[in-house]
Amino acid sequence: MAGKPGRSGGARPGAGRKSNPPTLSAAESLLTKDPLEFLTAVMNDPATDIKIRTDAAKAMLPFKHQKLGEGGKKDAKGEAAKKAANKFASTPPPLRAVK
Repeated sequence: MAGKPGRSGGARPGAGRKSNPPTLSAAESLLTKDPLEFLTAVMNDPATDIKIRTDAAKAMLPFKHQKLGEGGKKDAKGEAAKKAANKFASTPPPLRAVK
């Protein structure tokens, strides 16, 4: 718009990123001192952006569920020993007939 007075440059009104003020539920979740409670509150807040909720769920995941291969060698040996012990366990003696 060069050549028109007052329109040749500068910032346009309403241009730029819009700021999102924090919601009340997000502000309430900040009051907790436990990180898992905070992440749970963010994940369950429907007013929060879905990307932020997804990131909170990903961050919480290792604390709630163990990976399948995360057990160690000692844990695997212990489980195998329990299975073997149950395989060769003695059976209880037969019941006596009471007169």
